[in-house]
Amino acid sequence: MALTRFERFLASVLRGAVGMLFAVFQLLAQRRGADRSVRRLPPITNPLLRVPAMRLARMIRRREVTSVEVVQTYIDPQVDKLIEEETGGEDVLEDRLPLLGVPFTVKEAFSLQGMPNSTGLVSRAGAIPLGVTNCSELCMWLESHNRLYGITNNPYDLERIPGGSSGGEGSILGGGGSVIGVGSDVGGSIRIPAFFNGIFGHKPTSGVVSNVGQFPPASGQQPGFLCTGPMCRYAQDLLPMLRVMGGANADRLSLSSEVDLKRLRFFSVPHDGGSPLVSPVDQQLVLAQRRRLEADLGVKVQQLKIPQLKYSFQIWSAMMGAPGRMERCPTSFAELMSDHGKKVWPLWEMAKWTVGLSKHTVAAIGLVLVEMFQRSQPTQFILQQKESLQKDLEELLGTDGVLLYPSHPHLAPKHHHPLFTPFNFSYTGIFNILGLPVTQCPLGLSAEGLPLGLQLVVGKQQDRLSLATAVFLEKTFGGWRDPGSIATATTQLDTWLDTTTTS
Repeated sequence: MALTRFERFLASVLRGAVGMLFAVFQLLAQRRGADRSVRRLPPITNPLLRVPAMRLARMIRRREVTSVEVVQTYIDPQVDKLIEEETGGEDVLEDRLPLLGVPFTVKEAFSLQGMPNSTGLVSRAGAIPLGVTNCSELCMWLESHNRLYGITNNPYDLERIPGGSSGGEGSILGGGGSVIGVGSDVGGSIRIPAFFNGIFGHKPTSGVVSNVGQFPPASGQQPGFLCTGPMCRYAQDLLPMLRVMGGANADRLSLSSEVDLKRLRFFSVPHDGGSPLVSPVDQQLVLAQRRRLEADLGVKVQQLKIPQLKYSFQIWSAMMGAPGRMERCPTSFAELMSDHGKKVWPLWEMAKWTVGLSKHTVAAIGLVLVEMFQRSQPTQFILQQKESLQKDLEELLGTDGVLLYPSHPHLAPKHHHPLFTPFNFSYTGIFNILGLPVTQCPLGLSAEGLPLGLQLVVGKQQDRLSLATAVFLEKTFGGWRDPGSIATATTQLDTWLDTTTTS
């Protein structure tokens, strides 16, 4: 379905307006000093920080290293005492407490005993968890920035964003400060930070992992779209984490079944079909997605066009705002911002923000303004596109299909730049609405030393297929790269991209 003349006109007008606004932003932004080199984290020197979570757990059970040593490197010394007192041996501990002694972090939107649970809202301030990590205000923006904790940086370039809303998780994992983490995802909040920070993340089949204990709570139809899932640096940790997080529900996913990748069907969709609201996909991402499965695994990758994807943002936005049971509309963003206190007036908050007096970020204030003009019911056309897309994808994927799809049109943007491309999360958000499981997988580094990646989309309850494919791609592309030691990796990727372009 090609773009209509009006859609092409709309796209050019929108991009022209955004270009002018962005030029003004560049002029007003604080100018950098003479040193224009990319600022990254220093290299990781302690080898324990490079060990996957499940291997760390095995080392702790075998007393090759103590939990104290692991946590002090990356918190509970009682773990080592528990291991000393266990008479059943390593197998008993592995079955009962598979991640015993391994440190992890969790997104601050989850309520965790003894930890704050403000979700970046000033009025709510107040394995072994190392702590909770920063998120965007009320978990509804691509940048993990709020007026309570400030702004989170990307470990590959401190001037760029780590994504949102699980951006703190993405940043600490990508920087080597934690080995496994927990995120939540209603529009890409696991997968976008995983992409921008060069790690793995998995949005499970809807309903498998409980969402209890999160703020803000989902309402309307949103509980069917929100997913809690694992984030980590090593693909091998995804499946055991999902098994633990899913509890009894994980049995629905047959995670113990072997996966033969050569028997799977692979499909590639290079872009969303050209939505006028969304940026074109960076060519480096298109190139990195091509040919590797065919070359290294010997499988056929069929390239497709799925025209309904062009309406991904409209579908996500309409369904997120649609009434749920008993025709109850979801809690408005303005209500959540007020947190049972004084009503938030967006125009007044924007005026206060311009002089530094607002307690809210400009992104959050802007979302309230957008919300004022939103429809409460999806149009019939958008419902038709959603149902058609759902049917086509479920038939395409079945029980043995894997779809390769971009994670985001851009590599990790610089701070505040998403204000000018607010709809680019559509590449991830659409799969929340469809309820399909998706694994975010890193694919090496770009010419600028930033993470590349893609989404692996599979049929409902077929999570094990994308998880197995992620393990294979980790071996092929090298998986997570230490941000402090990326020069060699970048050179290798440049060589591969040159080869791909000319072959």
